[in-house]
Amino acid sequence: MSKIKVTQGILRAVSATKFIDGFIVSIAYQPKRTLFNFLDYSKRISLKGRHLIRDPDTNKGLAFTEEERQKYRLQGLLPAGVHNQAHQAKLVIDQIREFRKDLNKYIYLRDLQDYNKHLFYRVLQMYPDELMPIVYTPVVGLACLHYSRIYKRPRGLFVTINDAGNVDTLFKNWDDSGIRAIVVTDGERILGLGDQGAHGMGISVGKMALYTAIGGIPPSLTLPVCLDVGTNNEELLNDPYYIGLHKKRTTGPEYDALIDEFMQCVVKRYGINCLIQFEDFGNANARRLLERYRHNYCTFNDDIQGTASVTLAGIFSFNRITGMTVSQHTFLFQGAGTAALGIADLIVEQMIHEGLSEQAAHDRIWMRDIEGLVTKSRANPPKYAKDTKDIFELEGIVRHIKPTCIIGVSAQTGAFTKEILAYMAEINPRPLILSLSNPTSKSECTAEEAYRFTNGQCLFASGSPFGIVYIGNKRFEPSQGNNAYIFPAMALSIMACGAKVVNDQAFIRAAMSLAAQVTQAELNDGRLYPSLGKIHDVTREIAADLCNYFYEEKLATFMPEPLDKYSFLKSHQYEPIYDQSFKKPA
Repeated sequence: MSKIKVTQGILRAVSATKFIDGFIVSIAYQPKRTLFNFLDYSKRISLKGRHLIRDPDTNKGLAFTEEERQKYRLQGLLPAGVHNQAHQAKLVIDQIREFRKDLNKYIYLRDLQDYNKHLFYRVLQMYPDELMPIVYTPVVGLACLHYSRIYKRPRGLFVTINDAGNVDTLFKNWDDSGIRAIVVTDGERILGLGDQGAHGMGISVGKMALYTAIGGIPPSLTLPVCLDVGTNNEELLNDPYYIGLHKKRTTGPEYDALIDEFMQCVVKRYGINCLIQFEDFGNANARRLLERYRHNYCTFNDDIQGTASVTLAGIFSFNRITGMTVSQHTFLFQGAGTAALGIADLIVEQMIHEGLSEQAAHDRIWMRDIEGLVTKSRANPPKYAKDTKDIFELEGIVRHIKPTCIIGVSAQTGAFTKEILAYMAEINPRPLILSLSNPTSKSECTAEEAYRFTNGQCLFASGSPFGIVYIGNKRFEPSQGNNAYIFPAMALSIMACGAKVVNDQAFIRAAMSLAAQVTQAELNDGRLYPSLGKIHDVTREIAADLCNYFYEEKLATFMPEPLDKYSFLKSHQYEPIYDQSFKKPA
């Protein structure tokens, strides 16, 4: 049962069993934001001494003041120095910069999250350009490859196929009924690295970290989940240190039954409004599961819909530069899997909105998979198959259809060759090159190759970050089509509005909102996305616009509707600050 209090036109729900500050939930001591605003009330008044500094929710290390050290029995447990949070954050970033290997940076940050959660999130917020590639792509891929060897403590819930029929007990073991958002993976297709089994937990953990660092969603409301149904990765099966099930992947009815049970248990324990984000499922399951659950659960698939939305945003930005519309493009996909189909479907939706028929929209989208150009000559022609001659080589396909945009989602390194890029520049005054495969090592071309071989004509974006490129006396700053522009904003808006379902139009709206926030100066520099340094404000703007959409379409369930969505969201986001030492980032 919840008590409802309406204050200044904003709904605030206070749980009778949990007192968690932040988004939507407010408590009596909210106006003065301190360390303890983010804690269960019973923990807030009871933890002292070693228990206080060993709990990452309550520990702030040397930032405890002399008064606090006396009050909470910390004398002797800490050295004499008192260092405020700004000082701590500066030390953290200095230490990270001393590491030469990215995996060591990742491990350091994970350790920080384990002993001082608020400092961890504060540092991520202060240095998003520098640290997002560490906790997310591309370094999270490296961490997943080594997850068994760097695993130290649980950061989420492992649900194995052996737990079928008993999943609800696992959620009880997590011992938190206040979860509002879940990222779940079965580890079958981790980035472009293939089947990583239980190592997929690294992806769920990384995504949830960005829910908080970018979306401002309190970490206490989030839960990373890995469904361990086995793995077909022989290297993992033969690894004695592998932390997952040493068995081949379970498929068919037994697999589906586990997913069904998982979904039902989420709703039973956390309610129908709990968001479930599917992540890195294999091609055989991703689309199928999305269609199975999207109409009855609050869910979306980031690889399908999030990737599609951020890609469409890049196309919208390209069109702001060139004056084109989406329906004027001819798109060629290198890859015809989950991501390609998701992007293509959203592009089709937009083309139809611009006035094309569904068939005319389909005619403007071409795909190449491992068998070559996707044509109707195949035994079971897949979606977007064309009635044309069979062509295997990508270069031949490019010369045949003369696309305005090529989109790489195949994890095939070097697929966009010098010849292909040069030809794209020959047939287009401003070719659009989207090399979206993750991590960086799987990108279809590098930023330097794209700019060099198109003589600087192209507009380029990649899935993982590339550095600034200099060719002669010209400077090129590549864009990153990062899903982090979309999924934290989508989650924030869903949780703010109490949306129970998420449709594709919401992802088109998010794409439009993202593209609209690219400044004219950024467009003039050839950028397709806003600077990552602005991602917190960008996320809030997108989330506010999405809130408007959910209320306009009668998909929101929380009433009354806030008048100023941006201010409403800002006032309820998690702020990992435990003293007044911050004036501006160090």
